Amino acid sequence: MYYFKKNQTINLILVLILPLLIWGPFFPDLIVSISSLIFLIFAFKNKLFFYFNNKPLIIFFIFCIYLVLISTFVATDILMSFESSLFYFRIGVFACIIWYLIDKDKNILKLFYYTLVLCFSILVVDGYFQFFFGINTIGLPTYGTRISSFFGDELIMGSFLARLFPLLFALFLLQDKKKFEIYFIGILFILVDVLIYISGERTAFFFLNLSTLFIILLIKEYRKFRVITFVCALIFISVLSLSSTKISNRMIMSPIKSMGFDQRDKSKKIFTPSHDSHIKTAINMFLDKPVFGHGPKMFRIICKDKKYQVGITPCENHPHNFYVQLLAETGIIGFTFLLSAFIYVIYASYRQLKTILLKQEKRYLTDYQVCLLAGILITLWPLAPNGNFFNNWLAITYSLPVGFYLQSIYKKKIKN
Repeated sequence: MYYFKKNQTINLILVLILPLLIWGPFFPDLIVSISSLIFLIFAFKNKLFFYFNNKPLIIFFIFCIYLVLISTFVATDILMSFESSLFYFRIGVFACIIWYLIDKDKNILKLFYYTLVLCFSILVVDGYFQFFFGINTIGLPTYGTRISSFFGDELIMGSFLARLFPLLFALFLLQDKKKFEIYFIGILFILVDVLIYISGERTAFFFLNLSTLFIILLIKEYRKFRVITFVCALIFISVLSLSSTKISNRMIMSPIKSMGFDQRDKSKKIFTPSHDSHIKTAINMFLDKPVFGHGPKMFRIICKDKKYQVGITPCENHPHNFYVQLLAETGIIGFTFLLSAFIYVIYASYRQLKTILLKQEKRYLTDYQVCLLAGILITLWPLAPNGNFFNNWLAITYSLPVGFYLQSIYKKKIKN
């Protein structure tokens, strides 16, 4: 177990996941898979059962076992279903690795922070270069009105920034900061907010607004700082929307028309006509097998059956909503696992808000925990389009704040 004794080496390898997520899902997933296997062996050899013997992880691993069982007994294509379910437990183990490494060496918090600052700064420079000149610094073009920087035709730069922004803010709160650093981060926040908007990713911009509102309502320190940076960003966004019909059509007019809020269209849609079609098809699949569903990753196969199809584009790889996907593929049982996580976030938020309204000296959550919870909230938010719940890139991205949050609520010193 040489690797986990050399904390600095493993810290650097884990932190490399952040820039590698910009490159693509393969190498981050490789790091997660290998490190999870090593950590499992290391944890059992050294009897570090504390990291697994807690309610969130126990519930998660029960969910993983359930996924494997329904892949075996329910799925039409067992091998395809196993691709997403068999090793899904690695996401929970990865969160435990982050937790363990923070316990062993708090310097990893600073390492993650500066790596995130570097990644965000590079994307900001490259993203704005692409916005103004039509190509980014390595020659990748814009895609219509979409700015994607180094992500190319994946068009997920906004998602990367929005999903990891709460983690960046959380780690920022822990740092010993000089004035020029605060000013730099303030400018970075403004530029990131605007860049997410001009990326054309409507869901990412919604997540940014949701997490920002959540953080502003529930934190104590740096609340004014975030309000000022966000208001400044909204002013720039307003100017850009008024001066560019392409941006305003993409981010404002197109969603209004797609959802049927245009006065000329009386039929209301869920998000867009395509999303509406996917979601209603998935609901029909759920109603046919409400308890166990059709098996992980089976939407792409079962949606071809005409008896489930609704709307203009009923069939896709996934129905573009986590909750609907789990209803269709894992039934009400699988759906309950995700819902229970969302209920916990709402409960913790309520407890925090209660301590604020009652003006209690000690709050239920620290500001650091509030920001991490904001990162978890945007993953669990039910009323928004999403990618594939079992997508490797997304799974790694949404597991990152979980590891930090678990460590913050289960602080425990473990002797070597």
